[in-house]
Amino acid sequence: MSTATQSLAAARITALLDANSFVEIGHGVTARTTDFNMTEKKAPSDGVITGYGVIDGNLVYVYSQDASVLNGTVGEMHAKKIARVYDLAIKTGAPVIGLIDCAGLRLEEATDVLEAFGSIYLKAVTASGIVPQITGIFGNCGGGMAVLPALSDFTFIEEKKGRMFINTPNALAGNEVGKCDTAAAAFQSQETGVVDGYGTEDEILGKIRALVSMLPSNFEDNDSYAECEDDLNRVVDDLADCAEDGGLALARIADDEIFLETKADYGRDMATGFIRLNGITVGAIANRSILFDEEGKEKETFDGTISARGARKAADFVRFCDAFNIPVLTLTNTTGFKATLCSEKQMAKAVGQLVHAFADATVPKVNVITGKAFGNAYVVMNSKAVGADMVYAWENAEIGMMESSLAAKIMYKDADAGTLKEKAAEYQALQQNVASAAARGYVDTVIAPENTRKYVIGAFEMLFTKREDRPSKKHGTV
Repeated sequence: MSTATQSLAAARITALLDANSFVEIGHGVTARTTDFNMTEKKAPSDGVITGYGVIDGNLVYVYSQDASVLNGTVGEMHAKKIARVYDLAIKTGAPVIGLIDCAGLRLEEATDVLEAFGSIYLKAVTASGIVPQITGIFGNCGGGMAVLPALSDFTFIEEKKGRMFINTPNALAGNEVGKCDTAAAAFQSQETGVVDGYGTEDEILGKIRALVSMLPSNFEDNDSYAECEDDLNRVVDDLADCAEDGGLALARIADDEIFLETKADYGRDMATGFIRLNGITVGAIANRSILFDEEGKEKETFDGTISARGARKAADFVRFCDAFNIPVLTLTNTTGFKATLCSEKQMAKAVGQLVHAFADATVPKVNVITGKAFGNAYVVMNSKAVGADMVYAWENAEIGMMESSLAAKIMYKDADAGTLKEKAAEYQALQQNVASAAARGYVDTVIAPENTRKYVIGAFEMLFTKREDRPSKKHGTV
């Protein structure tokens, strides 16, 4: 590894990148302040190793913080080195990967480090939508440093030593770390919507490598594909059995059955992640009412509705895909919106963000209705009304306002049981079957579940040259 010393920070870069590919930038940079006897303190590379290398042949820029230098604090030159990496990444169109292990901002450098650190925020915002930004947290990531993962596209955290916080757990009124460790990997993954996954250091580096291999290098890169050795017409005989776990269904139709899930522990009623179809990277979203484990056993169940967290998670994911010209596939199977006091506080805003994301996205969008598609929840899940280019539905799908029996009770509230049963059957026949939706053009083709893979591959191939212009404006406000 060039001239970088083999600290933990350097070892992480070595493990992350292809062998012997790292080239260090700014090795000789050190702190320049002389206040508080700083000249007597050694700060090699000012505590951060920066440079570039490749992952599976893809150029990436990386910075890795060294906790052994001045307790891992960020100094002025430290921050400027990271900002320099962003400048190069934007110019060359390559992802930025940050490996964080930081004790905070260096007190001895005061306003100098604040000014320099603020420039990293500016660079990260400028790079957003131009190149992917990925963060791995291996130690402390607190205070202002915790904003960087939120500005990144994807974040992973080490399960034992990784800690992310704006305020430490003990600084929260009425709380202490033994009661609720809000900085812990599990809490951050399940509660904040920032973290995409956690695990051992090796697992995190492996996930970052897999993600880089799947993503385009920048928003103009249309070469993010791999050779497909899977049968394009592969029949998935058991796909109908996967309808309740949309994540499992996505894996079954993907090339080589690989589904790279994002934010797996947050908003678990909604699965988001990346698959390949005929070698092309596709952003995939699916409703989930059952979460199966690796052995096919029920791990967790949901009520079939969309939660506020699930909606926000899907909206963020669609916006990323649209920014980087990644086609979007949805598997719809939902009966409505989650009805709890906690969820209701955020529901309208979260659903609005989801609608905006789908409607605003100009990438190819394909929707497959795999089960129930009821009410406005169906509309916001990439329906034709909000811009889906192609909509398929399984033969047994149900599309309508609500369950037919409930609709009958509302329309004929004073009717007897026999009349209600008759009217429910009538409602089912006229308004709630897949044939009636197809007759109105809301569904393009009714398909057998086992043929889903070949239909969605065909749709994305047809949509490969899609172009769509929108009214000129600066940006939306949702």
